[in-house]
Amino acid sequence: MADKKSSPKKEPAETKTYAIVEASGKQFWLQPNRYYDLDRCHAEVDEVLTIDKVLLLNDGKDLKLGKPYVKNAKVEIKVLEHRRGPKIIVYKMRPKKKTRRKNGHRQELTRVLVQSISVGSNTKKTKDLKDAKTTASKVESN
Repeated sequence: MADKKSSPKKEPAETKTYAIVEASGKQFWLQPNRYYDLDRCHAEVDEVLTIDKVLLLNDGKDLKLGKPYVKNAKVEIKVLEHRRGPKIIVYKMRPKKKTRRKNGHRQELTRVLVQSISVGSNTKKTKDLKDAKTTASKVESN
């Protein structure tokens, strides 16, 4: 039997959009409409935060690499909840000294949802157009 070759499925541009950002001293690969666990943020639940330290941005069309950060790029995240990570056991022992120490640790985390990834004025224009359309439709309906 001959194998059927299928063409690769094309993903929508939104799923190809991603950004690599620096947050809480670590680097994270973020995609829109996904949630991530970051180190504890001092923010209330349902608060929207903006991360400006974008190291790399791919919007599906082209790739932008920062030196060290991409100019006018930002990632908006929404705080979903504050939680704690899994328990990690730390066990220290010095052989032949009868010294043993056992500790447990649970990292304080904040679960966030990535709402949008944008570069400067590009998304502002699209938001303004959407707002103008909604206000125009409201005026016409009245």
